Amino acid sequence: MNDPAAFVEEAIRRLRADVTGRTIVAASGGIDSTVAALLAHQALGERARAIFVDTGMLRAGEVEQVAGFFAASHLPYQLVPAADVFFEALAGVADPEEKRRRIGAAFVRVFETEADKFHCDRLIQGTIAPDWIESGGALRDTIKTHHNVGGIPKDMRLTLVEPLRDLYKDEVRAVARHLGVPEAERQPFPGPGLAVRVNGPITRERVERVRVANAIVEEEVQRAVAAKEIARPWQYFAVLLPVRTVGVTGDNRVHGEAVVVRVVESVDAMTATAMALPRPVLSRMSERITRALAGAVVRVLYDVTDKPPATIEWE
Repeated sequence: MNDPAAFVEEAIRRLRADVTGRTIVAASGGIDSTVAALLAHQALGERARAIFVDTGMLRAGEVEQVAGFFAASHLPYQLVPAADVFFEALAGVADPEEKRRRIGAAFVRVFETEADKFHCDRLIQGTIAPDWIESGGALRDTIKTHHNVGGIPKDMRLTLVEPLRDLYKDEVRAVARHLGVPEAERQPFPGPGLAVRVNGPITRERVERVRVANAIVEEEVQRAVAAKEIARPWQYFAVLLPVRTVGVTGDNRVHGEAVVVRVVESVDAMTATAMALPRPVLSRMSERITRALAGAVVRVLYDVTDKPPATIEWE
């Protein structure tokens, strides 16, 4: 994709040809789905309805931030609260691949309900090339199942429309800039949300722990960027590990969980390099996380692994 303007023109033409009635659009607030939703809105107007699902797995302040982001992008949308649906679907599930499949299926069931209300049978989503490449199929190995590819149930009643399917992340960002999307360089956030940043079983308590830790990591990275201590990374977040490790609170020996901090540089998410953060930045993160989650989290680790051999997210 060399010309964003030409891509937008062709994408709008194809959307008008593929969607003759109404459609809903999966809009998470990320760049991929926002670009897909804006293309649908330009192509179809009120015949396209953007749906933002609150899964209960979002980052701190995410609902409010996405509302502001959509408003700045001039994108009308509908918020659908569905935390109970997702926590019920994930109850007792620890396997990463099963998590993604169940999350994908839960999204589809929510979208089917909303499509029935809107009297349509189409779903536009912001699937991009790395999603289906990493999900495997044909002669490709499965690196990880993306919820919007391998997580789609076989009995889904909606027809998928994916206008960004052949683009990579840097190309999507070029289209976003062409469309005037603010914060086109905002860091990616996985569709399954914090569910894939809670290693092991999902509970509301563990999701809240990683939400707190993740917010601290984001705040400290943004603070370091503003102070010119580091360049702006591609992605930065926290992961909660399903291990019990010993710590000290006051004079007492305690057992809590561990958090891993991950900060990487990348261009298209197909490869990534772990960023070498200054020790003061890491120390601030560790001190704030263990203080905010005193007794629950007693150890903070830093991931120095590139992609490959690791993926960017842990699950």
